[in-house]
Amino acid sequence: MLPIWLHFVYLQMRIIAAGTLKQCWEQFPQAKQSLLSWYEEVETAGWDNPNDLKDQYRNASILTDKRVVFNIHGNKFRLIVDIEYRLKIVFVVWFGTHAQYDKLDAKKISYAKANKK
Repeated sequence: MLPIWLHFVYLQMRIIAAGTLKQCWEQFPQAKQSLLSWYEEVETAGWDNPNDLKDQYRNASILTDKRVVFNIHGNKFRLIVDIEYRLKIVFVVWFGTHAQYDKLDAKKISYAKANKK
């Protein structure tokens, strides 16, 4: 049996590749505040499944059991992430303009690679 205090532990989401988000707002400065807000909101979330996510982000598009697309900065930008709900990890996959998003297959795009310095 679990100790009583473990029943009250609230696990929050961890965002992998936060540096990638920084690269995104360096490329698209007008998206910086929206990305920072998204980051803070997701970091404090505790989603267990896509339904939990949809309760918070009704406009998010659930593409697969783990792939989600968020509208950023009034739908001018799209952010694609993969979410491991059990592990509470959000992986940043891709970020770009709505027009760029329309030219790709969001279900198949692979992770963006951050430049290492």
